[in-house]
Amino acid sequence: MPRKKKNTGSGDPELPMDAHYDFGDLPIEEDTSENPPRDEEALATSAASEMGNDREPPQEAKPEGSGSTEEPQSPLGKRMDTNFLEYASYVIRDRAIPSLVDGLKPVQRRIMWSLHQNDDGKFIKVANIVGHCMQYHPHGDASISDALVVLTNKQYLIEGQGNFGNLFTGDPAAASRYIECRLTPLARTQLFNDELTEFVPSYDGRNKEPVCLPSKIPMLLMLGAEGIAVGLSAKILPHNFCELLEAQIAILRKQSFELLPDFPAGGLMDATAYEDGKGSVKVRAKIDVKDASTLHITQIPPGTTTESLIASIEDATRKGKLKVRSINDFTSEKIEIEIKSPPGVPAEKLIPALYAFTGCECSISSRLIVIRDKRPVEMTVSEVIKANTTQLVDLLRRELELKEQKLLEDLFFKTLVRIFIENRIYKKIESCKTQEAINKAIYKGFEPYRDEYYRDLEDSDIEMLLGVRIRRISLFDIQRHQQEIEKVQAELDQTRQNLKSLTRYTIRHIKELLKAYGATFPRKTQIGSFETVVAKEAAFKSLKVAYDRDKGYIGYKVSGSEFQMACSKYDKILVVLQDGAYKVIEVPDKLFLGKELLYCATPEREREMTMAYRHKGVTYLKRFTFGGTILNKDYRLCPEKSKVLFFEPGTPEVLYIKYKAAPRQKVSQQTANPGELGIKSAKAKGNQVSIKEVHSIRTKPPKNWDTKAATTELRFL
Repeated sequence: MPRKKKNTGSGDPELPMDAHYDFGDLPIEEDTSENPPRDEEALATSAASEMGNDREPPQEAKPEGSGSTEEPQSPLGKRMDTNFLEYASYVIRDRAIPSLVDGLKPVQRRIMWSLHQNDDGKFIKVANIVGHCMQYHPHGDASISDALVVLTNKQYLIEGQGNFGNLFTGDPAAASRYIECRLTPLARTQLFNDELTEFVPSYDGRNKEPVCLPSKIPMLLMLGAEGIAVGLSAKILPHNFCELLEAQIAILRKQSFELLPDFPAGGLMDATAYEDGKGSVKVRAKIDVKDASTLHITQIPPGTTTESLIASIEDATRKGKLKVRSINDFTSEKIEIEIKSPPGVPAEKLIPALYAFTGCECSISSRLIVIRDKRPVEMTVSEVIKANTTQLVDLLRRELELKEQKLLEDLFFKTLVRIFIENRIYKKIESCKTQEAINKAIYKGFEPYRDEYYRDLEDSDIEMLLGVRIRRISLFDIQRHQQEIEKVQAELDQTRQNLKSLTRYTIRHIKELLKAYGATFPRKTQIGSFETVVAKEAAFKSLKVAYDRDKGYIGYKVSGSEFQMACSKYDKILVVLQDGAYKVIEVPDKLFLGKELLYCATPEREREMTMAYRHKGVTYLKRFTFGGTILNKDYRLCPEKSKVLFFEPGTPEVLYIKYKAAPRQKVSQQTANPGELGIKSAKAKGNQVSIKEVHSIRTKPPKNWDTKAATTELRFL
């Protein structure tokens, strides 16, 4: 039976061969600390426990000839099921998801423990720490060095010396043999206490490693985390150190609080869709206008580097979504990307397009999953910070109790030494021949002074007294020794007072942290709200569409003189042919439509149009709107085999209708007011004008218009 092992592993794919896990820890559960468990959870836990049982469940006896068709599972199938569940439980609990107690994944915890064991205040070569950490970590050195670099760049726990890469540009760190690190004062004082740390054997049983570090700061929300396990993933956004401490003070004072993420690279954040660790936030780069043609990007969204941001800007420029003359990256310790706009384009006009089409804006979803009591649990930010505050109070109480015990022992020993020397008890042992007689003499010598010390004398105390040197006895200063006792007593009284008022002591402890580190960790991400940029509105109209009637082509790669218009990649165009057919298409580079294109423009649902056409010897006139259309679907404004005589946007005040000459025709020209017609749909037939053959319909009198001839006004019923 393989040995059961706890808290091992990190981000490498290999699984220790001797690892064995309780499958009951596998299912994820909601945080129900204040509510009774639901039936579904109880069933899931029961099922998981049965799956994790090494023994086969007892089989019910079946009568002979029952004819069961259920085939038994093969040994290989059982082996596969067991191994997968072990692997899933291992990855979730011991590699990918951080702990609620100290906010660290196992590899990070082992790195911090290795630094603590080697800490002497000086910088240590990272390669040495990686090698030491491999005593506890069952995987390769690459995962250790990578995790150490990430922790160092967060700047809370590890101080680095050398090239640890650049979070802003994405440059990698130097090899571990060239860089050094050490614990920060914050980590050294707030993260370790060997007397309060629970240990378990390491993966090979040769060493002891901590289950969790006794952290007195809310590390989980402070550092943030991201991990992908089997069947679930965690995305914990980092928060501001000072705001977390202030929230803990508010919790202790039973006041309300609100916590919002804070990212190392800064940026502008809209947390409208973010609620207590659930939902998402939108983060934008901070873009400043330097002059009429220059923009400066000084902060970028998380997960973005200056290199990837510039690549996204160049890609959007190639696709015609925005216009940029040049991009220069001057980033070193601070982010500085300079963008030049082309001539005639104001720099301010580039900002909406940068947010819409590049990496200058991103949306980040949050899913706060942690390991609590060896199980993955989804929690809220409020629940996490309250749990961390409860943990802080408990740790401070235990530290005070340990300190009280040490002070009592110190006071006890000092009192014993004073009594031993002042009352010359050591004189009583000069004639003793055996150790038993010596002990008996000392016990008897201390009996009159029993009220001066808090516990009974033991043999180990006598050994300590016998170890007092003659030189110390001869030079014993009673007054100085009494002052030391009074100092210890005063410290003991203060410790007991702190235990009685633990909440006030905890608040005072947090305020001291704020005073010491508040200026070191200011908020970097600005909180606000901003309107969503509509991509179609922000896109630059960089595509020059034209129609070449001689060749019959239309598009932005066509040189023509008709229907010239500026479009963006997000625009659509409406094309109407001479036979009344029309459709809406994407902006083409070069599309053949023939020589009978009648009208081309960007589509507008409510744009009024006026049209006259002839079908089967009858002329019709109508006003209409195109309304909604489906992309690339063919539509018709009039029946097939019709001929469009007039087509124009809007509603003309007057139409001049000229008929072809015919025998016994009294009226050869008329005027009409299209405004009298109602607006109908695009497929409506329209109003009849005449059965006479029409020569032309114009908005102005044609050249053959006879001002002296009889002219009537066409009226519509």
